[in-house]
Amino acid sequence: MSILSFQSHVAFGHVGHAAAVFPLQRLGHEVWPVHVLQFSNHPGHGRHRGMVFPAEHIAEIVEGIGDLGMLTQCHAVLSGYLGNAGIAQVVLDAVRRVKAANADALYLCDPVIGDIGKGVYVQPELAAFFRDIALASADILTPNLFELGWLTGQSIADEAGLVAALDSIHARGVGMILVTSADLYTTPAAATDLVLSSRGKAGEISRHRLRTPRMAGQFSGAGDTLAALFLGHLLAGIPPVQALEKAGSSLADLIARSAEAGSRDVLTIAGQEAFMAPRRGFEASWI
Repeated sequence: MSILSFQSHVAFGHVGHAAAVFPLQRLGHEVWPVHVLQFSNHPGHGRHRGMVFPAEHIAEIVEGIGDLGMLTQCHAVLSGYLGNAGIAQVVLDAVRRVKAANADALYLCDPVIGDIGKGVYVQPELAAFFRDIALASADILTPNLFELGWLTGQSIADEAGLVAALDSIHARGVGMILVTSADLYTTPAAATDLVLSSRGKAGEISRHRLRTPRMAGQFSGAGDTLAALFLGHLLAGIPPVQALEKAGSSLADLIARSAEAGSRDVLTIAGQEAFMAPRRGFEASWI
């Protein structure tokens, strides 16, 4: 399967495309990465160099792919950190073109907005774009718990709040929502949760939780890798709950391998065996 991906890229480390492209390739997919920016490294390292590319440059890359007649062969669009609202609009235009060329194509939107303890760390116009415009075009959404609350304007402290927020997103047309780091007060301190909410063809909603061990520290690129793995398994024809189990188990092993190596970024190259054969498999449970 071929995937058109819009994300950041770093020369050193593993975030954005440097965390998402190789896992998808390891699963056997073709990836057409369109870098919305290129930095020397993730800003979390304290300093960085590079630039965000103009929206016109991103549009030119898409036009070039379209000139080759390849949009008809695109099976999915993946987007992560987008830089600004102008780039986000170019991405959404590309989604529309891909879906016009291939009605079965999926759009997985990772609405990178902020996180607990950090708040909103993107431009306000970009955050509003995700909330007010992009959601209507997304087939799959992969927010963290903070982003889910921000997008819905709801406080999420318990399972009832989580369900209400998920229902609010489904009501806006998104069929599948994977909440990353969905840790509530009921989540054990030594664990972390992923929550998948899916709407079936008849409109029924199913929800599942995947609980994996929590590793000390933060691992940049984990969310980018998870979204890529989940999409990759879905495109391979794996049912959503099994895709959750496979992607979540691989991510847990990748993070463990990265922690063992003392890395602050996920080590997608050194830890690549986690994508194909994680050392431990985890099973999802109904919510």
